[in-house]
Amino acid sequence: MVLAVVLLVAAFVAVLLGRQALAWWRFRGQRVIVCPETHSAAGVVVDARHAAASSILGAPELRLASCSRWPERAGCGQECLGQIASAPEDCLLRNIVSQWYAERSCALCGRPFGSIDWTAASPALLEADGAEVEWSQVPAERLSETLAAARPVCAACHLANRMVREHPELVADRSGASGLGK
Repeated sequence: MVLAVVLLVAAFVAVLLGRQALAWWRFRGQRVIVCPETHSAAGVVVDARHAAASSILGAPELRLASCSRWPERAGCGQECLGQIASAPEDCLLRNIVSQWYAERSCALCGRPFGSIDWTAASPALLEADGAEVEWSQVPAERLSETLAAARPVCAACHLANRMVREHPELVADRSGASGLGK
């Protein structure tokens, strides 16, 4: 009898923890939304811990942890949360970027991207002026215009170019392009 109660309590706790983990996973990360007030893009982060904690009693309660329009508009009604609640994966920055890359090839080496492994080195962007930009440098509210103007660069090319820029003394060009090996 005691064992049955312990197992029942353990199952109940496992379900509650599972609900919390699922809510945290669903609402973590930076997102791009359309601000209902200005009708322009904004970068937001949902308070995923609060969403997880509040999911114990039912549907998670969403609130913003940050917004690119703050602190000027910090007192807004957070109506944008409706966009996130209705399609949490569609506005997740990482998913938008992954989908953009999946349809392209590296501007430097020509290799197709396919799916992006975000646990490894991240791909970059080649801007119109020739500068390479990492994703941490792209504000979420500028994502759409950045993707429209930039070309994709695979992680291997980006890392190689970064090494050449930052440590040219450690790089040897063995491609034959410089004519040294002839």
